[in-house]
Amino acid sequence: MEKHNFVTIADLSKEKILYLLQMAHEFEKHPNREILKGKVIATLFFEPSTRTQLSFQTAANRLGARVIGFSDAKTSSTTKGETLKDTILMVSNYADAIAMRHHIEGAAQYASEIAPVPIINAGDGAHMHPSQCLLDLYSIYKTQGTLKNLNIYLVGDLRYGRTVHSLIMAMRHFNPTFHFIAPKELAMPDEYKLYCKKHNILFQEHTAFNEKVISDADILYMTRVQKERFSDLMEYEKVKNVYRLTNEMLKTAKPNMKVMHPLPRINEIAYDVDSNPHAYYIQQAKNGLYAREAIFCYCLGISLDDVKNDHTVIESKY
Repeated sequence: MEKHNFVTIADLSKEKILYLLQMAHEFEKHPNREILKGKVIATLFFEPSTRTQLSFQTAANRLGARVIGFSDAKTSSTTKGETLKDTILMVSNYADAIAMRHHIEGAAQYASEIAPVPIINAGDGAHMHPSQCLLDLYSIYKTQGTLKNLNIYLVGDLRYGRTVHSLIMAMRHFNPTFHFIAPKELAMPDEYKLYCKKHNILFQEHTAFNEKVISDADILYMTRVQKERFSDLMEYEKVKNVYRLTNEMLKTAKPNMKVMHPLPRINEIAYDVDSNPHAYYIQQAKNGLYAREAIFCYCLGISLDDVKNDHTVIESKY
């Protein structure tokens, strides 16, 4: 099986998405293996991260690979003026694959065009977050039993939210109905609404966020307002607390509805929601491990059959 980049979910067919979800399922059954023993994974985070960085590193470690890289660009030679091109080419000398996060949109695509090793996009500005999207798809499938014909409500920062942008593109294969809930300052960009129309994806837009509006949701996908994307802090202060999910608002929710969030949260989900059976965002983050194990194997040319026939499974004592 050939090696691949993993830069945007838009490049993946329906069959390839389902294939990767099957692989994630295999890793959930047995996450500890040595299938990547002898490999070196570089994680280059030019922008802050907790879950994405740690889950990529944990995924590599649980598969037997070694991890190099940095979590702060200030500790790299970029502070000396080294270009992204030179950084990628140098790190490619040391690693079998590179997972990178960068604040510039298109940085991962550029890296994939120059690197001799697979590039995995761990988030590029407000553009795409394909690995988060894969774990979101896995979470949706696990909780709903299907990806087809679902009502998916996207709430909060839809303008800069790269996770929701990726999710729209991935769900084009599964006949969703999207509900975009955002203040006008953070509304879904026109390019993604045009994408929906081009691919016959139904969507509605709302500014109200209340119990009645969300009562028909299968998935309620909350997002935080991202302070780091605002050049005007007054604008951020105006919208930062505009939507907040409380337990009271979930009283009429559909029985199988799940609340998801790419995290970190700030004020958009009250802490008492954590104990509500609709809450799924902590389990969702855990699913990131299995999804990213699948991504590493896909990028390094390891097939689903290789995973199923792998005899390096290590039983966990936990």
